[in-house]
Amino acid sequence: MLRVKTVWFKKEGERPADEVATVLASTIWRLADKAVDNLSKANFDIVTPQRGFKIIAELTSFLVHYVDRLAFERMDDDKRQDLVSALGVRLAEIMEQNVLDFTGGERDPDYDYQQAYIDRLNQRMVDYSEFEFPEDKASFQALRYLSLMIREDMLESDQTWIQDQLMDIEVPEAMGMVKKNMDGFYPGDRKSQVASGKE
Repeated sequence: MLRVKTVWFKKEGERPADEVATVLASTIWRLADKAVDNLSKANFDIVTPQRGFKIIAELTSFLVHYVDRLAFERMDDDKRQDLVSALGVRLAEIMEQNVLDFTGGERDPDYDYQQAYIDRLNQRMVDYSEFEFPEDKASFQALRYLSLMIREDMLESDQTWIQDQLMDIEVPEAMGMVKKNMDGFYPGDRKSQVASGKE
């Protein structure tokens, strides 16, 4: 069972975006990596590292968008943009480091790992903006879109099963953990803070 720290000691003033982003990025990466591990144990034919990294990229992009949705009700637009941008950059760094760890430090001179991740993330932020996330949960349509982005690279024999596993189990569990992390850093929402005079 993956655990995240959900209660944070308060410091004087607000934590900087890059500090929060570092913690969130670590959580999101571990959740995506755990999902790939679970899929492998469920006998899905992950096999290639390239396929595993693609699944992680799609899952982390989805969860970054979810952070953006949660942040919308908890902070102003400038702070939200700073947080989400820092989160994307940190995840791009983690992606590159993991790829290099796998290749023994050997780089593809024609491929920028960090930029490729950022490009995918930016596209997915646009894609998922078209879907609803009612009451901090993803709509069926949003979950289906994510699963379709992942299943397209899977063997045909696994495509239906992996879609069900992602939509019913892996993604909802990951979203719950991300929300706990966000609640630890940013309890409540902006509307309630305004009403109580805290903003």
